Amino acid sequence: MTDPRRTEQVHPDYADLDTLPPDALVAALVGDQLGAVRAVQAAAPQLTAALSAALPRLERGGRLVYAGAGTSGRLGVLDATELTPTFSWPPDRAVPLIAGGERAIRQAVEGAEDDAAAGERDVQAVGVGPDDVLIVVAASGTTPYALGAAAAGREVGALTIGLANNPGAPLLAAVACPVLLDTGPEIISGSTRLKAGTAQKIALNTLSSALMVRLGKLYGNLMVDVRATNAKLEGRARRLVQHATGAEAAAAQAALEACGGSVKTALVMLKLGIGAEEAARRLEAAGGHARRVLGEQVLGEQVRGEQVRGEQDEELSSSGRLTPENLTPENLTPENLSE
Repeated sequence: MTDPRRTEQVHPDYADLDTLPPDALVAALVGDQLGAVRAVQAAAPQLTAALSAALPRLERGGRLVYAGAGTSGRLGVLDATELTPTFSWPPDRAVPLIAGGERAIRQAVEGAEDDAAAGERDVQAVGVGPDDVLIVVAASGTTPYALGAAAAGREVGALTIGLANNPGAPLLAAVACPVLLDTGPEIISGSTRLKAGTAQKIALNTLSSALMVRLGKLYGNLMVDVRATNAKLEGRARRLVQHATGAEAAAAQAALEACGGSVKTALVMLKLGIGAEEAARRLEAAGGHARRVLGEQVLGEQVRGEQVRGEQDEELSSSGRLTPENLTPENLTPENLSE
């Protein structure tokens, strides 16, 4: 009897896959991956709905919690882990749960995905609550661990988002925001680490990146919240500040040194001619949105710079501290910029 799940069906076009010459084999494997892109494109309205539902919870301080088994679980671990170096998202606000625990990241833990109670316990163990966003990922959409996690999240009022690759999958009916990634049969039958997994990766990238954009983690398309933890990233941080402000390399470096390496703070310092402490204070008051501090367009909302900056610019000017008018390369020193 044929399995009704499309991800488990035998692909009708590749019965001779093991006889193909190298060039044709590679072309077939690469070409089949295009189905992942099409599946995510079709799911764009569902991802948009998930984004809109998740944003208010994260603005209130909620967490992103991921749950899955096997490849799906590992992709959740990857997405959660990369948010911190890319966007300085607090690691305690990106919580990955994988069936079988950390050992399952590197090796298969047999039977772990079949334990619905374990999914429930894992969600309960990390204290998922009403402001949290629980993203449950399962290619089949029938994985007991994933369904148990979704049930536990729903019970405590968390926003539940489900990613599955089969139409009509139970997971899609068990969450508040279902996202169908209909990738169909795999070129290697049943191997959902292929285009089903690729579609999941694209969808997770899209959702988490869009959330970070809406939370003010970017200025334009610049990673202004990137965490510079090595020489390569330190160079990137300086170039980002230069690109955003038009400053010379020395001025950008001085600003970064004055504010502890924060690209976003440095660009506000240079654009407004203010010190590190004041720039950081204004960013905090603006919810981390650099454009709000700068009086620029934010998400369809025009914020006047005078309203954001208030009377403090006059105080800065009269005190002899840096202002846009007296900003010159000579006074761009770490000492001045840290005032």
